[in-house]
Amino acid sequence: MYIENFKISILKILSTVLISSAALAGEPTDRIKAGTDKLIAIVSDNSLAAPEMKEKRDQMIMETVDGLFNWEEFSKRALAKNWNKRTAEERKEFVSLFRQLIADTYMEKTYQYSGESIVYQGEKIEGDHGSVTSEFKTSKGTQIPIEYRIMKKNGAWCVYDLYIEGVSLVSNYRSQFNDIIAGSSYEDLVKRLKEKLIK
Repeated sequence: MYIENFKISILKILSTVLISSAALAGEPTDRIKAGTDKLIAIVSDNSLAAPEMKEKRDQMIMETVDGLFNWEEFSKRALAKNWNKRTAEERKEFVSLFRQLIADTYMEKTYQYSGESIVYQGEKIEGDHGSVTSEFKTSKGTQIPIEYRIMKKNGAWCVYDLYIEGVSLVSNYRSQFNDIIAGSSYEDLVKRLKEKLIK
């Protein structure tokens, strides 16, 4: 299935939301850093590591991530032209499915956290849109450029896309979703997402 093919790349991208070191001044960067610092506190809390605490831990993580990501914007860009063809109910359903798809992969990654670091390098703002650039350093010393695409909505900065080495998370999914819809239908895409999420 198309969606499964990008799992490794997605894990690499999503891992950057977990990790943070020194950040340059700026409201968007500060907001992302505050969120990542909170996530680090959660995944580093030994009292939440026990199996019986998994549900609470995952809930705390997703509440924090929900505060950083704008899932509707993620979904709108991932569906592209197909977004406008959907009803309000279909859009609501898709946002929920897309969020859960990312969340499932994201939760898996949190259990692999081992103190990797990310250094924020700067931000560029034009009106209500912008980007925060950073560099992810793996435990082996490999440096990977990461860029958060951000927008200001309802007075707060939020992430609507992530780039790793110039590759967009949204674009990856858009390509997969468009191929599925073009080859069959939107309904088939939704069906595949639901099947994946119940595995």
